[in-house]
Amino acid sequence: MSSSSSHPQPQPTHQLNNFEPDPTLTNDDLNPTPPYRRTFSGLEMASLWVGLVVGVPAYYLAGSLVDLGMSWWQGIATVVAANIILLIPLILTGHPGTKYGIPFPVLARSSFGIRGAHIPTLLRALIGCGWYGIESWIGGEAIFILLPKIVKNSSLAKPLSWLGTSPIEFACFLTFWFAQLGIVWKGIDGIRDLEKYSAPILIFLTSCLLIWSYVKAGGFGHMLSLSSTLSNSQFWALFFPSLTANISFWATLALNIPDFTRFAKTQTDQITGQVGLPVFMGLFTFVGLAVTSSTEVIFGTVISNPITLLGQIGGVWTKIVAIVGISLATITTNIAANVVAPANALVNLSPSKFTFRRGAILTALLGIAFQPWRLLQSSESFVYTWLVGYSALLGPIGGIILADYYLIQEAELSVKDLYSLSPGGAYYYFGGYNLVAMGALLIGILPVIPGFMHKVGILSSVPDIFNVIYNNAWFISFFLAGILYWIISSLKGKRNNQQTIDPLLLNTS
Repeated sequence: MSSSSSHPQPQPTHQLNNFEPDPTLTNDDLNPTPPYRRTFSGLEMASLWVGLVVGVPAYYLAGSLVDLGMSWWQGIATVVAANIILLIPLILTGHPGTKYGIPFPVLARSSFGIRGAHIPTLLRALIGCGWYGIESWIGGEAIFILLPKIVKNSSLAKPLSWLGTSPIEFACFLTFWFAQLGIVWKGIDGIRDLEKYSAPILIFLTSCLLIWSYVKAGGFGHMLSLSSTLSNSQFWALFFPSLTANISFWATLALNIPDFTRFAKTQTDQITGQVGLPVFMGLFTFVGLAVTSSTEVIFGTVISNPITLLGQIGGVWTKIVAIVGISLATITTNIAANVVAPANALVNLSPSKFTFRRGAILTALLGIAFQPWRLLQSSESFVYTWLVGYSALLGPIGGIILADYYLIQEAELSVKDLYSLSPGGAYYYFGGYNLVAMGALLIGILPVIPGFMHKVGILSSVPDIFNVIYNNAWFISFFLAGILYWIISSLKGKRNNQQTIDPLLLNTS
């Protein structure tokens, strides 16, 4: 970014003559973050990942790999490897958030166009809505275990075919759904406080569960004795789709991480905080595997669902502590990972009609429409259909945004043009849409579709190459779309006459 020997004094954003954002493109939730709100330290960013990682789905991930035949260390290694790989796009995508103070929907305008940004943000939002429903259903299950047996055995506990679940389980789901709205209503500051104060509590409760399983099972010898039941070829056939599924697990956050890094104090804080993902994911994966394997020794059968396990432990107070722990873990994951992105996407769609709060409420409503109890019918449908399937949507978006920001824009954005609908703006492209990005997104998704259709049973058979592509959906779509976008954009010529503005000026108020 160019500098001047006579650097002007910082002025409030609204006083800058050369920065007059189009009112249809911004509001308080989309404006560049001012310095007084940039308070996230590296420790607070890491605390965010503690709250995100500690939850039922993350607990279950590595255990599902062991159930499929991997050894305990192969399951942990697969999860850690996926998160180390994902750490790279996390840090790279987080950079513009911290540098310019802009959220993901505004960053997407630079590559997809002022209006075209609605496509990637709404795709990310829909996946977030699905996850919101899944996490809320898990929280509802935690409430269900506290109910007296007379209620669980009543007619209300019998599934209704048209609903797909029982009335009492649906009522528990709605109860937990409503309970989260209070925190959502406080906005990003409420989310930050929730993550910061929940982190030590979650670490303590997780440690208690690990110690309990160690004592009751007489050590972790049973887990350490678990060896792989797979041949070499079988292992690699399972490894790649499992790696993709684990990357997909947090690929959502790898896209909209600027929604959080825009509040970081410095780039150092956002980078050191991001390292918390592979570290905490590896540790929590070990806990999940250790506790799950110990249940076979303690109860005589493997209990991979932590909610079911906590219900088996017994004791009223134990169950109360358990539901508090699961509820806290679910809420911290759900709100940070699955509310912020959809809410911001809806604000970006219509800043005059949507605020963060309104967007969050609509997100919660759509979470019900996804019918999460159907998505969680089996681990196969959850891991290899839901996780791997949506990675084909997120991969190309991430590849295009990173190729544009680092290879085309060279990490220099014109902030005023990100908030301008002027046809002469750097990101107006063709009527507000970057057709190169649209084409690259479509081409990145297309090769995965045959494998997905085969996976869900629409196609009875497809050539093996399409199954291979599907099993590696995130990698193939990410690099295919990103490289294609880079080549075509370079051939068209680097955009000229972009006058960048010092982000410090734009973020001071």
